[in-house]
Amino acid sequence: MKLGLPWLRDFAARYTAAWCSGDATKVAAFYSPNGSLSVNGGTPATGRSAIAEVAQSFMTAFPDLSVAMDNALVEGDHAVYHWTLSGTNTGPGGTGKRVRISGFEVWKMSADGLIAESQGRFDDAAYRYQLKHGIAQV
Repeated sequence: MKLGLPWLRDFAARYTAAWCSGDATKVAAFYSPNGSLSVNGGTPATGRSAIAEVAQSFMTAFPDLSVAMDNALVEGDHAVYHWTLSGTNTGPGGTGKRVRISGFEVWKMSADGLIAESQGRFDDAAYRYQLKHGIAQV
């Protein structure tokens, strides 16, 4: 599929809304049935059910989860979605600390106009620090 910037930005905005919906199946619906999501080079979650589990883990850990789209770009034959996640870790076993972390996903799109493969990245050390200490107040 040939990526166009207006289409991509609309797709990414709807993907962002799915993350903010609290419904992990809405996130998974943006992936092809056999699509995959890898976070920080980990083992890919493959298939919508597994992708929904990954999304649900964040939604459970951060009941007030908010994701903002920072940018969406076309780079060659793939798309790059930049985001910022914020929320308070008040889910089961949570620390009660507020986090704000930015990252990106590199998407390979499938012919059906959905994500075939997403490789997500964020600063894990900063994330873990914020889980323990919270974010600095400005």
